[in-house]
Amino acid sequence: MLRSELNDALKSAMKTKDTCAVGTIRLILASIKDQDICARTDGDSDGISDDQVLALFNTMVKQRRESIRLYEQGGRLELAQREQAEIDVIRRFMPSQLEGDAFQAAIQDAILEVDAKTIKDMGKTMALLKQKYPGQMDFSKASGVVREKLV
Repeated sequence: MLRSELNDALKSAMKTKDTCAVGTIRLILASIKDQDICARTDGDSDGISDDQVLALFNTMVKQRRESIRLYEQGGRLELAQREQAEIDVIRRFMPSQLEGDAFQAAIQDAILEVDAKTIKDMGKTMALLKQKYPGQMDFSKASGVVREKLV
């Protein structure tokens, strides 16, 4: 489903001559194809699942956020803006992000579900969050919140 949505979006972006979207979607499709090849060599003939694609999106957004931070530190604001535009394109294909109370509630529910008591239980908690909410939350931010709750 995500793959066909990406291909349709690529065609649409090409028709409207949206160069940022075309470049970003092509990069996404190339990354998916690369991951599919890796999965096939490991014996998975179908390639990666939609959940794995969403995890790939999270990784891509995280990489761009880091690039934005570095570009802003270096005074390269035009490059930071281009990275932000790419994040906006990637986010079009991601489910809506959990934020605020829903974000906190999801973390609290995961902690209760795995019966986490100490920081040693953080791995189980994060694994459950990644399983239940692929592409729906910033897991680096979530790990900070989980750590605060388990200390």
